Amino acid sequence: MTDNGLYVYAIVRAEQRVPKGLAGVGSPPLPLRFLVEGRLGAVVSDAPPKLRARRRDLLAHQDLLLRLTGNGPTLPMRFGTVAPDEAAVRAQLTAAEHSHLTALERLDGRIEVNVKAFAPSHALAHLVREDQNIRRLHEAARRRPGYEANLRLGEAVVTALARRAAEAGRSAVRELTPLADAVATGPEVPGCVLNTSFLVGRAAEGRFRVAARDFAEARQDRVELRLAGPLPCYSFVGADGPLAGAGV
Repeated sequence: MTDNGLYVYAIVRAEQRVPKGLAGVGSPPLPLRFLVEGRLGAVVSDAPPKLRARRRDLLAHQDLLLRLTGNGPTLPMRFGTVAPDEAAVRAQLTAAEHSHLTALERLDGRIEVNVKAFAPSHALAHLVREDQNIRRLHEAARRRPGYEANLRLGEAVVTALARRAAEAGRSAVRELTPLADAVATGPEVPGCVLNTSFLVGRAAEGRFRVAARDFAEARQDRVELRLAGPLPCYSFVGADGPLAGAGV
């Protein structure tokens, strides 16, 4: 191990196979190692010096986690998780073995699907027809065009579109929740009125996507839904991550 520490990608069960032919972050990509401690294993590599969130490294980290998830339940680490040494990783695996195994059992056969809701950019005509206040401001701006009238109309439109999209987004969450095993609210994203992740069984992923698509098509004048996944189950491993307390 280098003086830069140990880069940790994920925690898995000790018997899980790590796909061959993969490499870690760094330039050139660093070789992976599999540390087994008790019933758990950690996928690690040396930590590269001056690690930064370069696109190539971000993609290498994400690809490795997706490949691991395809072979079995995986507790993913965030990009840039570095432990001081191998002993720290092994000590944490021993100390938290029960909780990690419980989390792995919960994630077994499941993936994360993220759903973001946005106000549709093409919904002005629907808004004018359905919202009396917007219709009034729109007519006033047509009769007396000017900066103030356009500003009032623009602000009202943005607010109304965001409100309608947020309402529809909440309805989407209610409709999709029965198709998932768990739901987690994500952080605020600029321009996004709702950011929610779902823990979905692999066998139910197709049904989940169809339900989300049908919901969005039926309400395309109110909300635009964007799905991302399958993703590593970041949102369902705890706020502090699996290596909390390991000095990372």
